[in-house]
Amino acid sequence: MVHLGGSKLITEVAEKIGVGVHFNPFVTFNDQLYKYGVVRMHDLIDDIMNWERFYLSGRLQKPVNILVDQMEVEKVNSVNLSSAISAALLLLPPKFSEEELYAKLCSLSYMGDLRMLFAEDKNKVMKIVQGQFDLFQRMYKPVLEGYAAKELLRFSASSAHHANITQDCGLSAARSLVSSLPSTVRSRMRMKLGERKILTESGGVVHEVVVGSRAEAAECMRKVLRRIVMVSSVRQAVSGLLTAGGATAVRYVAKKMRKAWNS
Repeated sequence: MVHLGGSKLITEVAEKIGVGVHFNPFVTFNDQLYKYGVVRMHDLIDDIMNWERFYLSGRLQKPVNILVDQMEVEKVNSVNLSSAISAALLLLPPKFSEEELYAKLCSLSYMGDLRMLFAEDKNKVMKIVQGQFDLFQRMYKPVLEGYAAKELLRFSASSAHHANITQDCGLSAARSLVSSLPSTVRSRMRMKLGERKILTESGGVVHEVVVGSRAEAAECMRKVLRRIVMVSSVRQAVSGLLTAGGATAVRYVAKKMRKAWNS
């Protein structure tokens, strides 16, 4: 049915039912199998900055190879990486390893994803981190150095060029991390935890999340992210079924389930 409407109908389905991106799996080129996605630049930038759907922004928190960057997406994505660090730190204990940090970062966009229940490799996160550890290090080094400069983190050497990390778990540090989260997440946290209005020097008003305890803020953020990811995963699954067709969708899910069962 969707094929009868052409690209216009596919775009409408992706934007109104899905999360704004249309994926075309099982594309063969030079004897290699590819999957590519098409998205409006405005939607991509909005998700990177705000995590409204936390879909493509989650993918860009992991190592990617940017071939052409006419819109300076890589520069904009630095905001996304900083937000991801803040979210991961809220969910981590006072002391942790560098690998545990990247695993927590990588897991953010899978929290609440219904595919993880039956159609994804249960060891997917650790495989991504261990297979691309050096890339994660290079990707997040500038952000981590910035957090260390603010005295939110301290590093100590470990084996195999992996660092051990200690973080400030005080209430002031927790408030700083929450303030660094994307606007969509902060807005939903304010609805649950309350807000306070801060008058700026310029006369403007800033709405801050009321952080009574680090644990409470972390749990609230976790629930907010799980909800966003769950809704997005359902919407994208329905969109994919409509635009790709039943046979292609069944083939794709079957491939995912085989990987999950073998993990």
